[in-house]
Amino acid sequence: MRDVALGITVDGQLYLKINYMHPPSSFYSSAFSNIHIPIFIRMNSVTLPFTGIYRILLLLLFICAAAVAGAQMPANQNHKQPVQGPAVLTDTNLVSSADYLEAFQQVYEALNRVPAITGSFSHIPEIGTALTGNDSAISLLKQRLSFNTRTFNLQNLHMFRALLNELSENEEDYKQTIATYDTALISIKKQLLALRKDSLIRKVFRTAALRDSFATQITDIRKKWKVADSLLSQNTAAISSMKAHIAANELAIQELLYQTGVQLKSVGARAFLKDRDYIWQSGTKKTIKRNAANRAQLLNNEKQIAGYYFRYTRSDRLTLLFISLVFFLWVAYSYRSLARVGKLATLDELPLRLLSARPWWLSLILLLTLIPAFELQAPAIYIELVQTLLALCLSKLFYKKIPDQAFKFWLCFVILLLTVPLSRIIFATFSMQRWFILLASSCSIGLGSIAFRRYRTYYRNYRLCYIALALFVMLNAAAVIANILGRGTLTQLFYTTAPYTLLHAVGLTVIANGLREAFLVHIKNCRVQKGYSDHFEWEDISRDIAKVLSLIALVLWLALLATNLDLFNSITDSLAAFLSKPRKLGGFSITFGGLLLCVGIIWLANFLQKYIAYFFGETGEDAIEHANAQHSRLLITRLILLITGFFLAVAASGLPIDKITVIIGALSVGIGLGLQSIVNNFISGIILIFDRTIRVGDVVELSNRKGKVKEIGIRTSTLVSDDGADIIIPNGDILSHNIINWTLSNNIIRSSISIIISKPLDAETLSGAVKEVLLANENVSHRKMPAIYLSPISAKWSVLKIFFWSDLSNASTTKNVLTDAVYAKLKELEIATPE
Repeated sequence: MRDVALGITVDGQLYLKINYMHPPSSFYSSAFSNIHIPIFIRMNSVTLPFTGIYRILLLLLFICAAAVAGAQMPANQNHKQPVQGPAVLTDTNLVSSADYLEAFQQVYEALNRVPAITGSFSHIPEIGTALTGNDSAISLLKQRLSFNTRTFNLQNLHMFRALLNELSENEEDYKQTIATYDTALISIKKQLLALRKDSLIRKVFRTAALRDSFATQITDIRKKWKVADSLLSQNTAAISSMKAHIAANELAIQELLYQTGVQLKSVGARAFLKDRDYIWQSGTKKTIKRNAANRAQLLNNEKQIAGYYFRYTRSDRLTLLFISLVFFLWVAYSYRSLARVGKLATLDELPLRLLSARPWWLSLILLLTLIPAFELQAPAIYIELVQTLLALCLSKLFYKKIPDQAFKFWLCFVILLLTVPLSRIIFATFSMQRWFILLASSCSIGLGSIAFRRYRTYYRNYRLCYIALALFVMLNAAAVIANILGRGTLTQLFYTTAPYTLLHAVGLTVIANGLREAFLVHIKNCRVQKGYSDHFEWEDISRDIAKVLSLIALVLWLALLATNLDLFNSITDSLAAFLSKPRKLGGFSITFGGLLLCVGIIWLANFLQKYIAYFFGETGEDAIEHANAQHSRLLITRLILLITGFFLAVAASGLPIDKITVIIGALSVGIGLGLQSIVNNFISGIILIFDRTIRVGDVVELSNRKGKVKEIGIRTSTLVSDDGADIIIPNGDILSHNIINWTLSNNIIRSSISIIISKPLDAETLSGAVKEVLLANENVSHRKMPAIYLSPISAKWSVLKIFFWSDLSNASTTKNVLTDAVYAKLKELEIATPE
């Protein structure tokens, strides 16, 4: 510590006294290292005269000494706090080796991420190859659309547009993938740039001593940097090139789509215009030669573009193939199951004209018929090939299954059908092709007219074929007129549509009848496997299934006809606009499309719940004899279908939820006023389904009505009386009355036989003999043994009462058989009975 004192001596002199004492060694060392002032001065007594100038100097010296002493005094001593250790006095801003190594670690991690990120760009080679293929397809389409042809094939124009749309979607997918890669590159570049600006890293590379200390790390960083820089440069260049390539392709595709749209719009405008010379006017040889060269190149381009179509477009070809395979396996399984139990002969009662145990040709016809319906914009050459194969498969199916004369007419039609693709391949110019089309159309008119008159009655059983045949004649007549008058577009349109329209009608009719027959065989197989009667009333079932399949066939046929006439897009667009237009109805808006969808869903749900039992063989009264848990499951399934259909229909109608609550409130008022019985029957039906107090096949008595339960519906249930009458009872009445269920726990019933006999000598012998007769009958239950009682009624006669249990279904027959057997036994025992 330090002491400073100012005093006056005895002789009147002023003096200054400063005393120094050495601090502890630890504090001294710390103070020396931080304050850097000499403190090794020690003055015990210093006495200065206090006169004149000395007084002034002494005063100044005193002030300076006090200032130095105050400056060197620690602040913590002024507050009388303990002295802390050297950790408080160290410099926390000093950088250690650990700090440098941590910075190096960040650089390592960033540089190591570069190969990992660029290695994830696995689709770059694939995209590059795909872009090259897209370039070839775009180039072919440009070349095809650049030809100055007056008559384009409409099917090919639609195919061009479908292919271009698919290419556009592919380019968009490539664009998104490349954008993802580009974002990853930008992110790693920003991270590396931030590390290059790090002060610690820069200090290492600028300071020689630090470079020597971290030479190993610096060498590794430089190697990794070269690799990362190379990868970043290569991938950046590749991505930039692909982005430019994709942008160029998108521009080209949009331009081709515009040109295709112009061509399609111009077809409708010029369809009824004279775009060719009259048929008797021939072109010059120079024109014919030029057109021949162009036509050959056009056909070559068409083949190449068709290849690109199948390569790039996504369709349902595999789905259609799967459907055909499932149909084949379904039919084959039904036939095999019937053959395994020896019931294949039961199919003779069914009208099976097309189906067989191995329906190869019918499965191929199903596939080839559905392909044009699912690929409306396929290439013309592909559709022509499919139609040709379909005609050949139908010919094989019809062989020896239709009358010989009708089969000859069919072969003539197939030959005329083959002229459509041959006319485009064989003839080099459209002028030469026109004469061939004129001849083929004229022959088609004659053939169709003869077949129409001769088989008018036969075709009326197949209305779709009847309509298609009439349209076939009319379209060929229109093609002849358009050809003569120089309407080239209409000529090709009518000439190609006419045979395909008839072919589609025949194919769809065959498929509808084949599916109908397959359902009948399936029902027969299910009934046989469950032990039901072989025979069932198939006429009504066949008629109902045929109606639904005919409706589906008609819709598909109309769609194909509209596509061939180039009306499909315009019709669908008009219908979509009409059905989707909001219309005000009271306080909310609806659309006809929503209402149509709502009605369709309700109809479909009702159809499925009504006919779903057919799929499991549950048809006719024979199924009632074999009541089991499946009937309840079917009832529950029907209920679920109805409820699900209702809610889906409400959702599809587009009605807002708040409006639906208003409707439900109105329905509640209606229920309270007049719909109690309907709701009661509906709820009672649900209770009967789940409670299972009565089941399908049970014999019940309700008041004075007795019968076997045929059906438990949502609102009513049906009983079949012994006389064969259907008794329809509301479900509410069933629950509100006492019910006698003869078969709830078992299917046996007690029957009795009473016979007057003479008194036997041995009652026990008689009882044993009668019991033996009863148990010999297989219909008598052994679980509950028969009971035999003998009651005397006079001195000579007694009553023999016999009680036995038998199956309810044949109780009357069993009773009659046993009565005869007991009488025979009594006669054998020489026991008399009254005459």
